[in-house]
Amino acid sequence: MLNSRTLAVVLSLLIAVVTTAFLSLVHAITIVALVVCFSISFSVAFILIYLILEFLIFKEINKINGLIAKLKKKDFKITGKSLVTSSSPLGRITEEIYTLAKVKQLEIDELKKLEIYRREFLADVSHELKTPIFAAQGFVETLLDGAIDDPLVRDRFLNKASKSLDGLNILVQDLIVLSQLETGEVKMDMTDFDLVHLLKEVVEQLEDKAAKRKSVIEIYTTDTKSYIVHADKFRIQQVMVNLVVNAIKYGKESGTIAIHLEKEKNQVLVTVKDDGPGIANEHLARLFERFYRVDKSRSKEGGGTGLGLAIVEQIIEAHNSHIQVSSKLGKGTTFVFKLRKGLSAE
Repeated sequence: MLNSRTLAVVLSLLIAVVTTAFLSLVHAITIVALVVCFSISFSVAFILIYLILEFLIFKEINKINGLIAKLKKKDFKITGKSLVTSSSPLGRITEEIYTLAKVKQLEIDELKKLEIYRREFLADVSHELKTPIFAAQGFVETLLDGAIDDPLVRDRFLNKASKSLDGLNILVQDLIVLSQLETGEVKMDMTDFDLVHLLKEVVEQLEDKAAKRKSVIEIYTTDTKSYIVHADKFRIQQVMVNLVVNAIKYGKESGTIAIHLEKEKNQVLVTVKDDGPGIANEHLARLFERFYRVDKSRSKEGGGTGLGLAIVEQIIEAHNSHIQVSSKLGKGTTFVFKLRKGLSAE
């Protein structure tokens, strides 16, 4: 196996032989002088070549080989001390290889996640579309098989088919809105408006739905003044409706949905809290995914497309903010986000 020592010996011998051969051309040179010249030339050349090969080339090559072996195992736990402040060209190459490999591996991992997400999304969309289509198809086929002659059956089945198609239309519309929000096609119409006034409209809109579960929606503020925010009024109303509807559906029956507003320096903190059974920690990280449901059977019974929270997240992020969720089993679930104060807030 070729190593630094063997290569140093070979090169040193060549240098010593060439040097001694040239010196032998000198007139009256003695054998002793030639031997001394050969020895000195070989020794000096060996030391210099060995040090250069060992510490500047072979050592760095071994580092590169070790690095490649670690990268094959997807081991990126390499200390920065061995990579940073390297003055040799091979050392810098080692650092570049590591950095490039790490970036590419992250890209590959992200692509794999996206591929899994794409498959899951297609499966979810297929399932969600199939349900109302098959339901409507079943009602129509029943009518075509003769039930259309019975006015009572006909009207009942046509109403059911209509509801199924309405659900399908809502799902498609939600998918379109979510896609537009994600691609930035929907531009936020930012204006100053009173958030308390908007919340009162939302409560009035949903009070019948809340009454069916004997729930109460309360708005709490830290003072009696108006809460002027700079945001897209229609989209924020959409966010609040989604959050409150979820709180009604999954909160405790005869419970309370509390909406808290709190002024901060340049923002308004919005909190929506229910007193329902809560959500286990393993579900919280996926709560804003499209079609993700904590309790699939219960969610189906309560209606909805499974896209509400995904739309909420996209709208809040379009306002340069972030929505957070926390929950404790038996103690309810809380959603929190911030909106920028309007210019006339004070």
